[in-house]
Parts: sequence; C-alpha cells; structure tokens
Amino acid sequence: MIIAIASDHGGFKLKETIRKHLAAKEGIQVVDLGTSSEESVDYPIYGKACAETVAAGKAQRGIVVCGTGIGISIAANKIHGIRCGLCTSVEMAELTRKHNDANMLSLGGRITDEALALEIVDAFLDTDFEGGRHQRRVDMLDEM
Repeated sequence: MIIAIASDHGGFKLKETIRKHLAAKEGIQVVDLGTSSEESVDYPIYGKACAETVAAGKAQRGIVVCGTGIGISIAANKIHGIRCGLCTSVEMAELTRKHNDANMLSLGGRITDEALALEIVDAFLDTDFEGGRHQRRVDMLDEM
C-alpha cells in the first residue's frame, strides 16, 4: 500500500513520527510530500498536494497534519474524490473508514498525543469500508 503524507510546520513533528512508524511496517511505501521543517508554510499547499496524489491514484491513502488538523483537512476535501476525516480518537478513525470510506486522515500535531496519533493511523489503515447502506451515501458525496 502506498501512503502519501504531508504537513505544514505545525504538524511537522507528528508527520515525521508517523512517517517513521509507517516506514517500519512491511508492505507500506510512504510518499512524503513535505514540509521538511518547522519553518512557517501555508497548509493549503500541502493538503492539496497530498489530496491530488490520492485522487490521481498515485497513493491508496493519504495522511495530512497541521496544528489542529482542521485547516489541512478543509484543503484536502476541496479536491474532487477526496474524503478526508479529521480524527481525534481510534473510534473516529475506524468509523470514518467503515461508514465514509475516507481515503485521507487528518490529525492535529499540536493537539494529538503521539502515541494516540499512531493508534489512530493504524486503525485508519487497518479498517475496511463496510459498504452496504453506506455506499449510497459515499456515492452522494462523490457526486458533489
């Protein structure tokens, strides 16, 4: 599985932790789209780059991180075909996959503990979409 990952300066440290965590997993290739430091940058650039990579099929899933996860998730969701869920718990990560078939995860680097963030990432990657009654709703989102 190819995972695209990106952050702004507020999410840089957590992005690096996630990148290393994913790189250690068998069968996962990480595409790091930046940023490369804590120097101030604009989150829409990185949210868009990651979302476009996923939407183009160059990665199966994407993970974006900014200070709160809010701004970068809004940016990602502007790209057609992207369903980016901002998650603050393992349960949210599981449900955004099961019910929304989210193809991107957003996290807040300044508000999410690293250990919890890694649990959220693992749940997001390990949980399958349930389909069924949820498929109609996902189709509606994709038509927007």
